[in-house]
Amino acid sequence: MLFLRSLLFVPGNQERRIEKARSVAADALILDLEDSVPPAEKEAARQMVATASGGLVSKGRVIFVRVNALTTAYAIADIQTVVTKGLGGILLPKSESAADIRRADSLIAEAERKAGLEAGSVRLLALVESPKGVINAYEIATASPRLAGMTFGAEDYALEMGITRTKEGGEICYPRQVISVACHAANVLAIDCVFTGVRDPEGLVAETRLARQMGFQGKLVIHPDQIGPVNEIFVPPADEIDYARRVLEVYEAAVAEGKAAATLDGKMIDTPVAEKAKKLLALVEAIAKR
Repeated sequence: MLFLRSLLFVPGNQERRIEKARSVAADALILDLEDSVPPAEKEAARQMVATASGGLVSKGRVIFVRVNALTTAYAIADIQTVVTKGLGGILLPKSESAADIRRADSLIAEAERKAGLEAGSVRLLALVESPKGVINAYEIATASPRLAGMTFGAEDYALEMGITRTKEGGEICYPRQVISVACHAANVLAIDCVFTGVRDPEGLVAETRLARQMGFQGKLVIHPDQIGPVNEIFVPPADEIDYARRVLEVYEAAVAEGKAAATLDGKMIDTPVAEKAKKLLALVEAIAKR
């Protein structure tokens, strides 16, 4: 079961930052070749990331690389270079259509063959950052079996919309919800956007709790201090775990008696409620194994 609570961006051109990332508790590292790397350093960063990615893999951690957008002159070389043993996946920025995902899939498949990797072993995450991408969210989420999840780039979205991000986040509530719904409809991971207030832990906690309520299963982070709170929020609390266990107990007892539903604490427990409890307990078990 793949779950990614926290995904930490690490600049791909800063060897010291990459080395420090070995010790952080993020579920995934995203070695960045896009926004954090100036044009003059793209090639050197690409080689640095390709060399470092395999050595960053540890139990339960996935390594992604954010390549440059397919519309740039860097994307093809990025994919050809960084798809190596140990890479968990590619984060594709500026994902706007199913065609973008299919093209990335094809490029990754070719790189897998050249690297001698198992077909389909390198996952793909779509980063939706524009109004067009939001409109096409479900098409993007279902465009390839390689796609493991989708996330939202709020800063670029705000730029295209001509709006200013606020701490309350009302202006990005709609696209976040669209992406979460599309991910759940497609049965892929829903990953929330970055919270830019690195010195605002209360704001981070509030936004992450809201993200979980929206259906997101993880969050992009930009500073190691954000990892702990995000990881904690995306672990179901003890009372939810206990309730899920009780739900399954009464539901399974009802099924054994030939019934389709039961009651618990005055609430009806039917198949959807029981399935939700099973999902929650499967997540808890996967986290415990990690």
